[in-house]
Amino acid sequence: MGTDQAHEDGTGSAEVRVSTIELFFDLVFVFAITQLTSFLAGEPTAVGLGRAVLIFGNLWWIYGGYAWLTNAVPPREPALRLLLLLGMGGFLVVALAIPTAFDGGGVAFGVGYLLVTLVHTGMFLLSSHESAVRAMRRLGPANAVTAALLLVAGFTRGPLQWTLWTAAAGLHWLSPFVTAVSGFPIRAAHFVERHGLIVLIALGESIVAVGIGMAGHRLRADRVVTAALGLALAAALWWLYFDGEDHRAERALDAAEGDRSTWLALYGFGYAFLAVLGGIIVFAAGVKNAVGQAGEPVASTAWLLAGGVATYLLGLALFRQLLGIGPIGARLAVAGAVLPSAVIGLAISPVAQLGVLATLVVGGVLAEPAWERHTSTAAGGQRLEDKGGSP
Repeated sequence: MGTDQAHEDGTGSAEVRVSTIELFFDLVFVFAITQLTSFLAGEPTAVGLGRAVLIFGNLWWIYGGYAWLTNAVPPREPALRLLLLLGMGGFLVVALAIPTAFDGGGVAFGVGYLLVTLVHTGMFLLSSHESAVRAMRRLGPANAVTAALLLVAGFTRGPLQWTLWTAAAGLHWLSPFVTAVSGFPIRAAHFVERHGLIVLIALGESIVAVGIGMAGHRLRADRVVTAALGLALAAALWWLYFDGEDHRAERALDAAEGDRSTWLALYGFGYAFLAVLGGIIVFAAGVKNAVGQAGEPVASTAWLLAGGVATYLLGLALFRQLLGIGPIGARLAVAGAVLPSAVIGLAISPVAQLGVLATLVVGGVLAEPAWERHTSTAAGGQRLEDKGGSP
């Protein structure tokens, strides 16, 4: 079987890599993450967090949908590339409207989201995979209804607006269990690489947030230390995913048979990544504010830092659990340990809290291999004991 045919049949995943137009497309995600981070940093309240969660819940569904799209329909033809650029334009409108999505920019958000959704569905229907076309005919109407709900929400205020946003997010993430995702082909190497790049983009945004937080402030020693600790912590978070997690996930998808690979992709890179990427956004908002506040304890900053890192770790643990690619005990333990760091941020300073967070996560990175070896050895010994004691 030739390479081209392998691509069309959804096999030979190792040959299909992320294209430059996909990377170009992802630039708009950088901007969207920057907008969402700035939005949360500027409104670090329960209401602000709720709005950020609803925006990201809807944004990640359709943005992740484009990763599924280019995985099934590689944008090689000029017409497909032009459509992808059109979708990119819609995402730009969505990103521009994020700061005022619950205010005067709600209509613009809804219009951009509707355009993004229609392009996504239209490109999927151009796929040569009949199974993908059939699957999108089931899922497409649900996506269109969600886009319509967000557009209508732009004309409303108060409880009705919150209800429409919540209904849109709920419909997105519940629709696979009604429409089913069976039929979407998964090229594991491309799929995992594309999502890994999105994680890298999000982590990069946490570093950008440091620079944005510095804007308008003098370059004092305490701010430099805060920035350095933020970078160290971002590097530790990077290590937890890219030190083999992506390769194990690729092997799990490749080994899965039939529709199981599709569901694994949805569970791991859809649901678990809500927490992984959401945690990075919350952490980045905390870092942005921490750099600006330097030595001044602020409750919202302390909880953004602790909650963001803990959510990221919980997301990675869920990712492992759903894909069955490793033990989760160490990550759960570190997630539990980082939450109390908020007390340090409240009692002392954001700098001290970042130091504790960096120490805990780096310690977790160093201790996890030994934890996993111990867990594996204990499990192996238990199996031998059970086998020896059986009749």
